[in-house]
Amino acid sequence: MMHSMFEIGWLILAQATEPAATNPAAINSMWDWIVKGGPVMVPIGLCSMIAFAIVVERLVMLRRRSIIPGDFVANVRRELDSGRDGRDRAIRFCTQSGTPLGEIFAVGIKRLDESIDLLERHIQDAGERAIAVLRRRLRALTLIASLSPLLGLLGTIFGMIEAFQTVAVSQEALGKTEMLASGIYQAMITTAAGLIVAIPVIICYHWICGKIDALVEEMDKIVVDFVEQYAIVGRDVARPIPVRSTSATDGNGESKRAPKPRPADPLMQPPFSGPAI
Repeated sequence: MMHSMFEIGWLILAQATEPAATNPAAINSMWDWIVKGGPVMVPIGLCSMIAFAIVVERLVMLRRRSIIPGDFVANVRRELDSGRDGRDRAIRFCTQSGTPLGEIFAVGIKRLDESIDLLERHIQDAGERAIAVLRRRLRALTLIASLSPLLGLLGTIFGMIEAFQTVAVSQEALGKTEMLASGIYQAMITTAAGLIVAIPVIICYHWICGKIDALVEEMDKIVVDFVEQYAIVGRDVARPIPVRSTSATDGNGESKRAPKPRPADPLMQPPFSGPAI
């Protein structure tokens, strides 16, 4: 996308320039367009290549089957209902899945015996970590989108300084505006290049952010349904097997954490609005 935008920009400039072999200011190829932009075209080109690599990497990593596998929830439920060791098997399956949704489910399954408020807090923390993984390297895109036009403007300023200096020291510059115009139009090449890089980068950034928002919304619905089934309804119908405690132990190897009382009436449970991912 970045290179195609460069080609479009070059074609526009080439159409506006009368090609002539004897005219040193004429742009006859893409390479001429880059060379006439000056040294600032090098960091602008590097920005375009880095942005292209980040966009491709994010689009590959944000495929739905890599974030929310189609049979993930069904497999987790099957592992949970497989027997007394179903809890450990489900946690192992979620961890080995290598997906953000699996990390959230693993945290939720480990904390099923906790209170609803504490369970919600742990799942929310896991969801924030998953979102950070999904948004990885997007900050670099915003930096490139802001930096590229500034680099182009810097190159234009340097080019105009050079053009005015050439006219000032030339003995033949009086009354010849074409000398000044030639230098200015060459200096404007860097501004065009910076904008050609920044515009598609901004479009790709918002496109990727929209894709992430859609995935997060779907993950939120899946996690809420799971918690409502196993943490709210399931704890009063069939008490899950307690997870192995990781709290400190005393000298006899017994846990120092006091067991939490089980509510006598399910109607007295606090309302649960679902974890916000």
